[in-house]
Amino acid sequence: MSLIHPTAIVDAKAQLDASVKVGPYSIIGPHVKVGAGTTIGPHCVIEGHTTIGKDNRIFQFNSLGAIPQDKKYNGEPCELVIGDRNTIREFCTFNIGSPGDVGVTRVGDDNWIMAYVHLAHDCQVGNQTIFANSAQLAGHVHVGDWAILGGFTVVHQFVRIGAHSFTGMHSLLLADLPPFVMCQGQPAEARSMNFEGLRRRGFSPERISAVKAMHKALYRDDLTLDKAKAQIAQIVQEKPESAPDVAMMLDFLNLTSAQRGIIR
Repeated sequence: MSLIHPTAIVDAKAQLDASVKVGPYSIIGPHVKVGAGTTIGPHCVIEGHTTIGKDNRIFQFNSLGAIPQDKKYNGEPCELVIGDRNTIREFCTFNIGSPGDVGVTRVGDDNWIMAYVHLAHDCQVGNQTIFANSAQLAGHVHVGDWAILGGFTVVHQFVRIGAHSFTGMHSLLLADLPPFVMCQGQPAEARSMNFEGLRRRGFSPERISAVKAMHKALYRDDLTLDKAKAQIAQIVQEKPESAPDVAMMLDFLNLTSAQRGIIR
């Protein structure tokens, strides 16, 4: 028995694994590729050069792979690439990339994306993230692994969101959010570090203690960013187990532009 509903319109050139399910009235374009075990609900439109991996659950009324909301876009064959085991709830809009960046909007694996989420062109989303309802990303935003965006979070273009960070509901991000940091507000301000999330992910007491020390350097010691980075670099000497976490923080801070800055 066919797994494609008879009312769905699937272009003959689309490449769908035989196990893919497509619900009523969905439309699949000619340049779309969908991996094994993925389910596509009713009334979805998947178009453009879009590649979707295995075992994704795409709920009803999603628009994936439409052209960027960018007046400079002129029909270039840019892409949307979605990994494996993602849940994409109702009314989400993911656009393809643009020639002004890497040309690819990318979503990794095992992400939980709730209703009405918008990913603009060239956004790069890692793995194991959670986007609550109506989180909105402008173009060129990068989101690290395990980040959690609260409902109605709005992110300015080119902002970076670090791994294991957390935004409260109705947050407006106009600057980079470093790894581990919890923020909230309009504009968002740093509130604490995501300690509970780290405990749930198996961080040892030593690693969590190092994150507390990084928070102190960035937010409590009244240091310039350069001096805070120097202090963070010293944490490894006392807490060698934290070396990967410290390196990730320093790598993130070193890529932050003086014009954009970090949320403080």
